[in-house]
Amino acid sequence: MSVLGAPLSRVAEEYLSWLSVERGCSANTLSAYRRDLVHYEAALAALGRTPLDAGEEDVERYVAQLRFAGQSPASVARAVSSLRGLHRFLVDEGSAVHDPTADLEAGRLPARLPKALPEEDVTRVLEGIAGEDPIARRDRALLELLYGTGARVSEAVGLNLTDLAGGDGLVRLYGKGAKERLVPLGSHATRALTRWLAPGGRDLLTPERWRHKGDAEAVFLNTRGSRLSRQSAFAVVQARGAAAGVELAPHALRHSCATHMLAHGADVRVVQELLGHASVTTTQLYTKVTSDHLRAAYEAAHPRAGEPGDRRRDTRGARSQPSTDRASPGRRGATAAPDV
Repeated sequence: MSVLGAPLSRVAEEYLSWLSVERGCSANTLSAYRRDLVHYEAALAALGRTPLDAGEEDVERYVAQLRFAGQSPASVARAVSSLRGLHRFLVDEGSAVHDPTADLEAGRLPARLPKALPEEDVTRVLEGIAGEDPIARRDRALLELLYGTGARVSEAVGLNLTDLAGGDGLVRLYGKGAKERLVPLGSHATRALTRWLAPGGRDLLTPERWRHKGDAEAVFLNTRGSRLSRQSAFAVVQARGAAAGVELAPHALRHSCATHMLAHGADVRVVQELLGHASVTTTQLYTKVTSDHLRAAYEAAHPRAGEPGDRRRDTRGARSQPSTDRASPGRRGATAAPDV
């Protein structure tokens, strides 16, 4: 039996139902929590316990087992989040009196900086998707949308035709927790979507009979006429990147969208709204990336940025260039204009 099909206790099922109905968690999040809780309850069962009577030592032993088994810090942190959520739910619902995870330490995760592509790499990937066949049109539209809006891949494949029907240059995206946001469509993404939805594009992948309810409204279809899945979209992005000689995943386009906007002067709050981040702290990770880029550019260009004796810059070449400024600061009596 698979992990997803393994039985859970009644209280754990109630917790997952609460996450789905009250918190609006996505199917992917619920699947991850279910996996964590199945393993946790199996470990408790081996000790003759259940979540209702688990103690602090039981929880700490289980987390230690995860680490000993070689689970990554991120996986352990997510498992701890699942356990905390379950036990807090049991206390809030009156099913348990004590929360054994109250003092549990998951370990601090290092802040992982988003990995953005150089702008020229993104351009090479997008411009490399040429052709008028429906697959080429679809793939160009998908990648232009991901980069142009910063959408998550799940948001892109979940798009319905009605989400584009406003005619106001905006697209409606549904993010984590089914939160809705309106995002502007740039000219490149608009053109690519128009070509995909025009005759000779999406209509050639439309089946005579829809296999699943809701597929008829899907913006992006696969070759069988069903809604493009998250896994298939990932494969499309990866393949198009490989064709251009770029290692690429859908989230890299989202990271690149944010990083490039900030590098060109966008306000961090605007980028937060675009990406659908609940907290501006998440968006500010991208400012660290652009700050690093600024520092590297400064150190490479400014003649007094490096250590004395640093020969990375050819300053002699810079001096040899004739000056067109007759009031050069290097000449006696010259007056530099104030920087106002």
